[in-house]
Amino acid sequence: MHEVPADEAIKRIAEELKKMKNIKYPYPVPIKAGAYAERPPIQDDFWYIRCAAILRKLYLKGPLGTSRLRTMFGGKRRRGHKPPKFRKAGGKFIRTMLQQLEAEGLVKTVKGKGRIVTPKGQSFLDKIASSIKGGK
Repeated sequence: MHEVPADEAIKRIAEELKKMKNIKYPYPVPIKAGAYAERPPIQDDFWYIRCAAILRKLYLKGPLGTSRLRTMFGGKRRRGHKPPKFRKAGGKFIRTMLQQLEAEGLVKTVKGKGRIVTPKGQSFLDKIASSIKGGK
């Protein structure tokens, strides 16, 4: 996963996550991703792309909790004439994604530290990384 381009890896992981039954968008309508966002995400598969990005971050930097992930996925809030300020991403989004990844068996909780990738999740990501590397 370290030697593979992030954008291609996330795209492939998202495609594989779409096939899993426990990972799905839980809301009936599009919702903003955080306080910094002005509009809901445009992509139809936003949920799977963000889940894939979270899974990749956990693999590379693990153990991470919701608060750390909120900071990583945050952005600048535009405030009109005032200068922009950094705002964290929405916590419920990230928490729900982590719970879905946990239900699928790709992630597990470590008490007091956050979540890490399970051996099943590690092999899942390694297979995707090797397929990307082998394809080039």
